[in-house]
Amino acid sequence: MPCQNVSGFIHCSIILPAYNEAARILPYLRSITSYMQDRGEPYEVLVVDDGSTDATASVVETLASSAPEIQLLRAPWRRGKGAAVRRGMQAAVGRIQLFADADGATPIQELARLEQAVVSGADVAIGSRALASQLPGYTVQTRWYRTILTTLFNSVVRQSSLRGITDTQCGFKLFRQSVAADLFGVSSIDGYGFDLELLYVARQRGYRIAEIPVNWSHQPDSKFRVFRDVLAMLREMALIRRNRSKGYYASPSQARNFQPSAAGQLEFPPE
Repeated sequence: MPCQNVSGFIHCSIILPAYNEAARILPYLRSITSYMQDRGEPYEVLVVDDGSTDATASVVETLASSAPEIQLLRAPWRRGKGAAVRRGMQAAVGRIQLFADADGATPIQELARLEQAVVSGADVAIGSRALASQLPGYTVQTRWYRTILTTLFNSVVRQSSLRGITDTQCGFKLFRQSVAADLFGVSSIDGYGFDLELLYVARQRGYRIAEIPVNWSHQPDSKFRVFRDVLAMLREMALIRRNRSKGYYASPSQARNFQPSAAGQLEFPPE
């Protein structure tokens, strides 16, 4: 479902964190630009190069020379996926803002499912492989050991802080602009645990989170290392609890008044 097209405004921002993605990012970027151009809407793609040591930057710059909607943001050294996504979100200007994994594990066409949730009143819409794997008509391709470990990890997460969310880690999440500004303004985790922090703060502040099934496929040469990175995320969960105990995530004093749109409408509530 397309965003409302109003001349002079960017309605869709797509943020791609990238670390040494020279061999994989180009097909996904081309898929994104083709899909968004077919929609006929103003959009931007922000690729955040997280200190890559390969040709990621030059690959992106070459394509951007013929696609002005693509911008490259470069970090001098690697800080982590969370830091890269945060930088992109804070630079984005779209009324709705998506971050997606640069390897294209989630097809960009799945954006329409998340948009529908936002149109229907959600403040945050998150892709879910767990829900998709339980439904007919969806494809989720992953490694067996990754499924087991991520299922166990998600079980721990649900028991501790995020009950009701079956997949916190899918790299395909959509935010209203003002909600993104709020959440990424307080986020502090630079590693893969940044998703947990965002969702926890969103819950704390009363934002409506919609979990949406999406197609997903494991990509070769994934940067995510299950054993190492799951352990790192468990440590980051402890950091989230510490921040919470210190009041770091306390809701701001100003009130928020988001009015949900009826399902099927293309207008978004005023920011």
